[in-house]
Amino acid sequence: MKAMLSTQIGGPETLVWSDLPDPEVKKGHLLVGVRAAGVNFPDTLIIRDMYQMKPPRPFAPGGEIAGEVLAVGDGVNGFSVGDRVLALTAHGGFVSHINIPAASAVKIPDDMPYEDAACFIFTYGTSHHALKDRAHLKPGESLLILGAAGGVGAAAIELGKAAGAKVIAAVSSEEKAEFCRQLGADETIVYPTTLDRDAQRMLSAEFKRLSGGEGVDVVYDAVGGDYAEPAIRALAWTGRFLVVGFPAGIPKIPLNLTLLKGSQIVGVFWGAAVFRDPKGHEENSSELFSLYSEGKIRPRITAAYPMDQAADALRLIEDRKVMGKVVLTIPA
Repeated sequence: MKAMLSTQIGGPETLVWSDLPDPEVKKGHLLVGVRAAGVNFPDTLIIRDMYQMKPPRPFAPGGEIAGEVLAVGDGVNGFSVGDRVLALTAHGGFVSHINIPAASAVKIPDDMPYEDAACFIFTYGTSHHALKDRAHLKPGESLLILGAAGGVGAAAIELGKAAGAKVIAAVSSEEKAEFCRQLGADETIVYPTTLDRDAQRMLSAEFKRLSGGEGVDVVYDAVGGDYAEPAIRALAWTGRFLVVGFPAGIPKIPLNLTLLKGSQIVGVFWGAAVFRDPKGHEENSSELFSLYSEGKIRPRITAAYPMDQAADALRLIEDRKVMGKVVLTIPA
């Protein structure tokens, strides 16, 4: 089998396309021939030892895969050789073959391409959990998405529209703004690449104006840094601020703002939620597949690479040049 291995702490250039012994299926597991793997921001962190988990080396990054069941382990029911599945992995997805716990596998519809399946659960699962379980987004509310052209941001646009919200997409370029309008965003705003205090105040005022003047009901912050405070200042009364990610840095927030607005700052740790509430995750996944079959959500894959070029895909993520999703593929 082949694997893209992290053998030392560092950036994408440190990854090594390696040969490993072919695995045998484990008890309680499925052996899957990987056909596609999604690429996500945590993959850029885990190889630098900057993620919540630090697996021992060598290891392969990659948190979501889709492929074909090649063998079924002892004690596994409900799966057969040839089934098409997707799965989340803590890491280890940038490989040609992988053993996954059967409980983590989800059968995918016949009409869902492997590329879509590998780019589905991580982004849509995160955003659905954020908007439904953490923000309790309601029809008619306004939703501001920071970093709206990225994987989770693009998913949040589609899910926000499906929930009946007014969606304001905040991005770093006009090209990304046009991408968000194609996804269904009602309003877009291009924020500056750097912010001083005056620029923060102007940005906050523009957020509020685009919401209709009363402020934003829900902020989905997948950026962090200096952009978080202007968004919190633009919250409506009892607004909810969702903490999703920090590619621009971890912000420092004046907590008096939450008192003045009766607002909430709500953490979104989807991976932990999946572990702690598997029934809730199962329900959410079922809802997402229904939305996919209805044509209301669909991964926007804007870049695809052979898996042996995973370093190029990770650089694209690191440079924040991605619109939608990036996928790695392995031919059958």
